[in-house]
Amino acid sequence: MIPRYQKIIFLVLLVVSIAMAAVLVRLRERAHERLLRGEDIAPTTAPVVAPAEQATLLVANDLDGSLTPEARSLPLPKDEEARARALLDRLLEVYAAAGATHPVPGVPRAVEQVFLLPAPQGKSGQLAVVNLAGAFADGHPAGIQAEMLTVQSICGTLRANLPRITEVRFLVDGEPRATLAGHADLTRTYLTADAPTNAGAGRE
Repeated sequence: MIPRYQKIIFLVLLVVSIAMAAVLVRLRERAHERLLRGEDIAPTTAPVVAPAEQATLLVANDLDGSLTPEARSLPLPKDEEARARALLDRLLEVYAAAGATHPVPGVPRAVEQVFLLPAPQGKSGQLAVVNLAGAFADGHPAGIQAEMLTVQSICGTLRANLPRITEVRFLVDGEPRATLAGHADLTRTYLTADAPTNAGAGRE
């Protein structure tokens, strides 16, 4: 016959075992819930990093009013509109750097969007609509040469890398604007073939 104290010990151990099992099951469920929450907020795919490619920037020079092709290795997306914006972002970063030959103050997202549309009826190629940030236009140095060099370098850079673009129009903060900084006409359509270039050797 089993002594009474042994029965009590057995019952106590049984209750403790059941309680521990319940705690372990609950802990496992909570860990599973945390794992699922982590999967929900984690990105499903790794961010895509565009491969570096050779590109040509038409860089303006205020000293002689020229545009000089400069070769650069840049990460460029495949989408043509995104590629056009990346090219222009880099061009305007060059102008915002110390010692620039065509100094223009830099602002975040100076080029807000670039839209590519079929050229007007009867013409071949594409029309690029470049939407500039208002802060960029407001801070741009005034003067016909300074403003026209910026416009022409944008047109020339687009043509050098995306030759299907034959025409460019400009918006500022998504709206038409009369001039860039008081002189360069932004109501007209610019032909990319009209951008003057200095065919001197480019540089990295």
